Amino acid sequence: MRPHDRALIQDLELDSLLRAMAGDDDFLFDVGRHALLAGPQNDVDTILYRQGILNDCLQNPAVIGDLYTLTVEVIERSRKYYISGLSRYAESILYESVEALHMLSAMLRKLRDIAAAQAGRFQSRGFTALFTMLQEELSDEYFARIQNHLTELKFRRGVSVSAGLGMGNEGTNYVLRRAPDDRRNWLERLLGKGPAAYTFYIDPRDEAGARCLSELRDRGIHLVANALAQSADHILSFFGILRTELAFYIGCLNLHEKLAALAAPVCFPQPAAAGGRRQRCSGLYDVCLALNMRRSVVGNALDGDGKSLVIITGANQGGKSTFLRGIGLAQMMMQCGMFVPAESFTAELCAGVFTHYKREEDVTMKHGKLDEELARMSEIADAITPNAIVLFNESFASTNEREGSEIARQVVAALLEKGVKVFFVTHLYEFARSTFERNGANAVFLRAERLADGTRTFRLPEGEPLETSYGEDLYKEVFDVETGELSLARAAVNDRQ
Repeated sequence: MRPHDRALIQDLELDSLLRAMAGDDDFLFDVGRHALLAGPQNDVDTILYRQGILNDCLQNPAVIGDLYTLTVEVIERSRKYYISGLSRYAESILYESVEALHMLSAMLRKLRDIAAAQAGRFQSRGFTALFTMLQEELSDEYFARIQNHLTELKFRRGVSVSAGLGMGNEGTNYVLRRAPDDRRNWLERLLGKGPAAYTFYIDPRDEAGARCLSELRDRGIHLVANALAQSADHILSFFGILRTELAFYIGCLNLHEKLAALAAPVCFPQPAAAGGRRQRCSGLYDVCLALNMRRSVVGNALDGDGKSLVIITGANQGGKSTFLRGIGLAQMMMQCGMFVPAESFTAELCAGVFTHYKREEDVTMKHGKLDEELARMSEIADAITPNAIVLFNESFASTNEREGSEIARQVVAALLEKGVKVFFVTHLYEFARSTFERNGANAVFLRAERLADGTRTFRLPEGEPLETSYGEDLYKEVFDVETGELSLARAAVNDRQ
């Protein structure tokens, strides 16, 4: 996990999204987190490739569930007896590997049968390639050969090993030989002469002789045992990779089911190449807010094509922070190949998502809040690259209006100069107004809507910054209007934040 990922998870409330995807399954949680955080590494073709697979999953959830259950069963069963190279004895490695391959070949056959039965229902490049490979490479003849080899490797007729003599008459160049193919019937084998050979017997009480004979056997089967263990490892690794890949899509299916129950819209986004300054959406909402409130929430639109800066102002509790969070979540979901919480969504790829949110007062801080904000901004500046996105939420408001506005202006100007896209929620009127006057044509200005009676619609239409902080509204929310005492409504305000 990169240094800034912890702040990203906290500010965008990613854990709420991941819990909806994973439930109580830690493996699904970890896979989903890795996919979301690694999204900026994907290009447009990879995203579209994953979207195709996810669309197939949404059309065939029961089949995907069966495939995932099969992979989990393989891994769980393999832990029961499969020890691979943990044993120092070749015979133990051989025995465990043979048993593991019996189980794995049976599971491969089940996987092949699912592919043969369901291939016609899948259209994506990913599933088409997987199912074609399974049917072409895992033929009945292939499984018959595996079964014959495994039966022979149980050495029911003993082990045939050749060797040469080295220095001091020590054995060397041990080679396992195929057992002679004795085609005689049982009567011929009983009455007929056996092959010419020298035979010696070890006394049952001769422990040293038995140990020497066991060592000779181990030397003979050593290479075969290791090769068989590697084969089992290879097949088990295939099932492990398939489980991980399917886990991501199982998480997506879980999330889709929860959002469908809330009647919350989702869509497959249209990714564009980085640097094109594409940003257009409708009905975009904060998926974590919807999941936590267990109902659909108000969506918003944005037309930011050709723009690198979006400044959001307006009334408190008007939906500014939730919109900002929605932008960040949708960007991350798009870049890992998921659907997004919106009616439509188009955006360019970004090299990384960074957040700079205000923090509550911390008694453990060694410096003031402004110093802490500037230190976090410095860390972002060290890690950020062109075509990244930074989401600012009430940043630099811990000082006075004039100083905070100047800091915000300089930081935003430096980021834009380096090709970074910026979303900024702010109450710093001087900063927002001066940016509107100087850079209005190259930026989008959204303003939280407030009706004449003070009602918030949670919509963010385009609008220039206004010189008001709606202090009267804040006073009514925090204090009882008649007594002036601190109101219990403050708790509700905090909850909504």
